[in-house]
Amino acid sequence: MKRIRIFLSLIFICYLSILPEIFAQDVQSNHAMVATAHPVASEVGVEILRQGGNAVDAAMAIAFALSIAEPNASGIGGGGFMLLKMADSNRAVMIDYREMAPMKATKKFYYENEKSFSDLARDGIYSIGVPGLVACAEKVLPKYGTMTLAQILQPAIRLCNSGIEVTEKLSGMIMDNLEKIAQFPATSKIYLKDMMPFEAGDTLRNPDLAKTFGKIAAGGGSVFYQGEIAKKICQTMQTYHGLMDSTDLKSYRAIERKPVTGTYRGYRIVSSAPPSGGGTFLIELLNIMEGYDVKKMGHNSAQYLHTLSEAMKLIFADKALNSADPDFYRIPVDTFVNKEYARRLRRRILPDKARFDYLPQQISVRESNSTSHFSVVDEQGNAVALTQSINHWFGSGIVVEGTGILLNDHLHDFSDDPDSPNAIEPHKRPTSSIAPTIVLKDGKPIMVLGTPGGTRIISALAQIIMNVIDFGMSMDDAIEAPRIHC
Repeated sequence: MKRIRIFLSLIFICYLSILPEIFAQDVQSNHAMVATAHPVASEVGVEILRQGGNAVDAAMAIAFALSIAEPNASGIGGGGFMLLKMADSNRAVMIDYREMAPMKATKKFYYENEKSFSDLARDGIYSIGVPGLVACAEKVLPKYGTMTLAQILQPAIRLCNSGIEVTEKLSGMIMDNLEKIAQFPATSKIYLKDMMPFEAGDTLRNPDLAKTFGKIAAGGGSVFYQGEIAKKICQTMQTYHGLMDSTDLKSYRAIERKPVTGTYRGYRIVSSAPPSGGGTFLIELLNIMEGYDVKKMGHNSAQYLHTLSEAMKLIFADKALNSADPDFYRIPVDTFVNKEYARRLRRRILPDKARFDYLPQQISVRESNSTSHFSVVDEQGNAVALTQSINHWFGSGIVVEGTGILLNDHLHDFSDDPDSPNAIEPHKRPTSSIAPTIVLKDGKPIMVLGTPGGTRIISALAQIIMNVIDFGMSMDDAIEAPRIHC
């Protein structure tokens, strides 16, 4: 039997079909593994695998279950990026189900308004992009899964009806976002109790969302994008004078894209492609560091940290100027992941002096760290790394009346500069640092990675990969070791 090791940055929760819950230690299994940010979501993944589903089936079930298990961070009202590597193929695939700007989201509306772009798009009705999760499930399940949409939705339906136990963390997040939640009746109805935050130990239910999932299970994704649910989304848009309409919902598609690939000391790195810049600039950073004997420098030595921080300056300067939707802007990905390009960049790193010649406007970024990642490997060796989000905690703050769907605020991820490649435009997808990543050796996955964290996703994953490959750390030690971000 194959030995499988899964590894999830920052938060590591594994549920195995043969072992009890295990925290903060290395885990190996002869069967399958699920790592998520919430134990209930992990249980859902294991449930699907036990029923005979594969990693893709389990991943989609988890993605929907997070709508109730971790509603502050991701779910049906948002989007993300899915990376999958099937055991019977040498090819990896990325599914882009990033949110899309409505047709009425013009530069004129957002950049020539009396309010600033950030004020308009931070949360509320003008922050909402067309959600992508349902389209993702409709695309991947028939092609790569073994179960139907109706089957993988059953755990989420059950959880929405029975409820989850509110943790101290979730209670605190509701308190921190009380003003956002309280201003929308449909939202406060779900996430507040007598207009006050739920306390730890309370039960959070979302019966309207259970009904929504049931309708999608019965009628498929068209219910969400063209049918009854679409009508309710449009009604909410009209109530708050929003931009999204039925044409936007009908035109949304999840897109299968070729992931970016590179190598690091003989290991193959596969990660997310644009519109996410995460994978491209993760590989660029690793390429730069590959030219140094980092093991000889010593882990987190002064020389190592200096070199790494200077390399980060270079890749984030590239990212700031070259991150956008590839359907609108040509991004020279092949250049950024090229070893020769990394060699030229290394010449700019001085061994005994920090550089400060990067203009602030070139490296300014604005991304939320309120995201969820999970990794799944099944008994056949199929692997999925998936990162999804509704952007800031509780997204836009708006729940679609009668559906339980909490909508994202991902239009805020567009640039506030109208001349930027990442400026908002109709039906454009904002860039991201999301980087679901699979590391392979001899064609076999050895690490299935990802993390929340905004721009820190790139720096965190690079250091964890180096901790394992260069410094020989165990999975847990690699995750727990102190990191820097520059």
